[in-house]
Amino acid sequence: MGRPEAAPFGRDGDRSLVDAVLGGDEAAFVLLLERYHGALVRLATAYVDDRAVAEEVAQETWIGVLEGIRRFEGRATFKTWLFTILVNQARRRGARERRSVPFSALGPGADAATPAVPPERFLPPGAEDAGWWATYPRGWADTPEEVLLSREVREEVEAAVMTLAPGQQRVVMLRDIEGWSADEVCGLLGLSPANQRVLLHRGRSHVRQALECYLEGL
Repeated sequence: MGRPEAAPFGRDGDRSLVDAVLGGDEAAFVLLLERYHGALVRLATAYVDDRAVAEEVAQETWIGVLEGIRRFEGRATFKTWLFTILVNQARRRGARERRSVPFSALGPGADAATPAVPPERFLPPGAEDAGWWATYPRGWADTPEEVLLSREVREEVEAAVMTLAPGQQRVVMLRDIEGWSADEVCGLLGLSPANQRVLLHRGRSHVRQALECYLEGL
């Protein structure tokens, strides 16, 4: 059977690929893997400390998909079902890793509030695009567009996300990198809407602070 054409993201696009996988189409499974594997690894890094371990967690997730896909009933989107498997795998792996970490290595509460940029630099709750920048970071207007769009700036932002506390990192990754809605994130991570907003704001604030420091150094 020929390689199926990539369908749009979402319930219908994924559903057609799932149906093809159920029919024995290996190329459809490859398309799903190409679509989601990078995101699975990124989210796993918010639960485990080593990139290689995150890759293992993602691979275990795909094994779980192959073993359980005939039980997938479509009551949730395939994306939600897939990432739920990932989160469960990553939590178990992270718990095993934490049991091997000496007590002296544990720091203060991972998601405790720490200094970042002032909240007035973001649009307030109730505003259209609430939570996004109200003003651009310092140095933004004076920085050439080709620099702002460069791989180096993207890598700087990604590095800042990786330094966030785990709860903030998970929410920022899903909302701002993977494009999930607030409701989807709350459902996947078991967060209240208020807690999701707090983690998202703190995470975005730290990422913005890192970007401002980078732009000031150019």
